[in-house]
Amino acid sequence: MNKTLIQEIQDRGISLVAVTKKHTKEEVDALAAMGLHVFGENRVQEFLTKYDPAYTWHIIGHLQTNKVKYIIGKVDVIESVDSIKLAKEIDKHAKKHGLIQKIYAEIKVSKTDENKTGYPYAQAMDFIDQLQSFTNLHVIGLMCIASNTEDTSVVTREFDQMAALSKTCKEKYPDMTVLSMGMSNDWRLALEHGSNQIRIGTALFE
Repeated sequence: MNKTLIQEIQDRGISLVAVTKKHTKEEVDALAAMGLHVFGENRVQEFLTKYDPAYTWHIIGHLQTNKVKYIIGKVDVIESVDSIKLAKEIDKHAKKHGLIQKIYAEIKVSKTDENKTGYPYAQAMDFIDQLQSFTNLHVIGLMCIASNTEDTSVVTREFDQMAALSKTCKEKYPDMTVLSMGMSNDWRLALEHGSNQIRIGTALFE
């Protein structure tokens, strides 16, 4: 465990989602013992093997509609809502459980990686407006994954675009307070450019 990094994050009062994919439940417990209690998982099947109601869980990876039923009632936030089809499925199962599911709208801001998921940035506000119509969804933020490049000017531009979108969203929908961006390799830059929640995995285990 990278105790130095964990201490830096805690000292700065940063909202952190500790990404625990490919790590064991024992490692999750070890992070919890160090004061981390919000954990992010990419895959539903792996999440279910580690699920512990004592902790707060986020789904941060691409979510297939046929997996939604397994996580409703267990995850606090679904960060990776990137389509109306997925939103409908989450809303349907949340309704069955009699709960309001918190979600982030995942926006694709990177133009360099075709494999990245997310709703296209150019149509983001239309997507967010549509999400607001679901009775059992509570849209509380935005999420993005920046381009995987060493060119910080590209990443900075993407973060600035997301920060501008977040500002617009908060003005229209005051509950949309979270901007989840920044990972192990770019979290400090993300914080400088508007992020208020970071997702770190690899760096925590170095």
